[in-house]
Amino acid sequence: MTDLSQSQPVPMHGHHAGTLERTFLIGLIAFLTVVDLFGTQAILPALARAYDVTPAAMGFAVNATTMGMAVACLGVSYFSHGIDRRRGILISLTVLAIPTALLAVAPTLATFMVLRIAQGLCMASAFTLTLAYLGEHCSAADAGGAFAAYITGNVASNLVGRLFAAGLADHLGLPATFVSLAGLNLLGAVIVYVWLTQSAMMTAQDEPGRAPLSIWAEHLRNPLLRPCFAIGFCILFAFIGTFTYVNFVLVREPIAINQMTLGFVYLAFAPSIVTTLLAGRAVQRFGTRPTFWGSLAVAGLGLPLLVVPQLAAVLIGLMLVGIGTFFAQATATGFVSRAATTDRGSASGLYLASYFFGGLVGSAVLGQIFDRLGWAACVTGVGISLLVAAFLAVRLRKTAETTLPRAGGETSVPAALH
Repeated sequence: MTDLSQSQPVPMHGHHAGTLERTFLIGLIAFLTVVDLFGTQAILPALARAYDVTPAAMGFAVNATTMGMAVACLGVSYFSHGIDRRRGILISLTVLAIPTALLAVAPTLATFMVLRIAQGLCMASAFTLTLAYLGEHCSAADAGGAFAAYITGNVASNLVGRLFAAGLADHLGLPATFVSLAGLNLLGAVIVYVWLTQSAMMTAQDEPGRAPLSIWAEHLRNPLLRPCFAIGFCILFAFIGTFTYVNFVLVREPIAINQMTLGFVYLAFAPSIVTTLLAGRAVQRFGTRPTFWGSLAVAGLGLPLLVVPQLAAVLIGLMLVGIGTFFAQATATGFVSRAATTDRGSASGLYLASYFFGGLVGSAVLGQIFDRLGWAACVTGVGISLLVAAFLAVRLRKTAETTLPRAGGETSVPAALH
């Protein structure tokens, strides 16, 4: 078994240009990778009208992206050992622009859903390989900040991407929105080409000849990773359930805002852009488990406000849910990289597959609850998911005392897990 606690990270290109530049570039790549995922959610009511379907049907079609993402994460995890990180990221972002542009002319809901799945395949490939790249190129001291910067880029895509899509849909229509989003994907590919391709080729540093299924089995036997995979499932289950179906609540009576105003609602994500950057420091200071519980508690505090029939209350609720779930995601992402005892790219892939599968299940289950029982029942389902995640985090307390094998028979517990 490779002793990752003693391995030397490969310096990231851009290190000499300074931490600020690296943080910005990491966040920008993250933003341009998943802007399609979140931007489309902001125009859900307009899409439901265009295709003349129910909120649950449109919500599932839009979030079918997570199906492709889960599949891609498993694929990248399986083949992680032999994939050149930088080339894989570049190809993924370039190809992503194709299904994004084709959404502008998708004639049926089934076609729309297939293209969203294709988007998910490309997005998750870039996402997983970038996380693997960061885990393999950053020192232990820099890793927390790098992962937090990447998740912060995701937060920014939630805010700016939704504003961008809502504004374009309101003024130029749905086709122009998707063509513009495709342009952002190509911009991401250009940035990756200019920045990452100047570094040396990098694939996973692991024992030669190991079967991918053997690596998966090792990850799944790791008592530090199993609960975290399940926590990832719960995080996106809750997030998708909240931010997909709240769109329909906001455009209906008694709140009844228009499409452009709906875009500005997502300024509620603005505080998360700042707070998510602090996740790495919080873990270093308080530990992984307290940081998990604190972030989930913040998200839980926002849930009762979501059912108050006033825009201000719902906005505060969305802000708290966003802060809590993104902080939890940044914490979990860094945790997986630290806790993996072999091939971190494969471990990140398994985590993200569980994470995105949670989003798909959340979209389907909570969509049916929303259609049949209403918004309050949907929010209750979100709360149950957060409670399950908190319970799973308790299990980390028991497994944190479990020693991890090192090369030569020694044992060690990562300090960040205490």
